[in-house]
This record gives sequence, structure tokens and C-alpha cells, in this order.
Amino acid sequence: MQEGNIVIALAGKEKNQIFLVKKIECKFAFIVDGKRISFFKPKKKNQKHLKIVSKDKFNFTDFDCNDIKINSAIRKFLKVQKERICQEMM
Repeated sequence: MQEGNIVIALAGKEKNQIFLVKKIECKFAFIVDGKRISFFKPKKKNQKHLKIVSKDKFNFTDFDCNDIKINSAIRKFLKVQKERICQEMM
């Protein structure tokens, strides 16, 4: 698992929701979705509770750390990827 990966939560309150991995620390991943879990306050989640669903990556380096538009960009990226993933599963 790497930064920018698209993952689905397998357990917890976020089960079956799609997220981006912001950061990796030991066995934990910090995930964001741009809505409830913003870029500026990511959720710490055990990697065993996440499943990588796409090889596409979001490039966080395109944005400044203080850029407010990053949450909007994350939401748009996840929306497109979610539609694509759903079509592949059918």
C-alpha cells in the first residue's frame, strides 16, 4: 500500500466506502475522502481493514499543503474512480 492509492474500508463505521491513502505509518494508513474525512484531518485506520481497489493514484504533490481546493479535487477524483470501479464489478 502506498500514498495516493484508492482503497475500500472493510471494517468500522466507514465499511464499503472508498478513500485515498494520504500517509502510511507502520501498520496504519491515514485515509481521506474530502467530505467527512478531510485532507487536513485524516482518519487513522489499520491497513488490514483496507483493500486496494485500483492501481490509479492521486498525486498529492500537485497541491500546496494549505490549499483549500485539495478536498474538492479529492472528491472529484473519487467520484470518477467510484463510477469506474462499479462498472468493472458488474
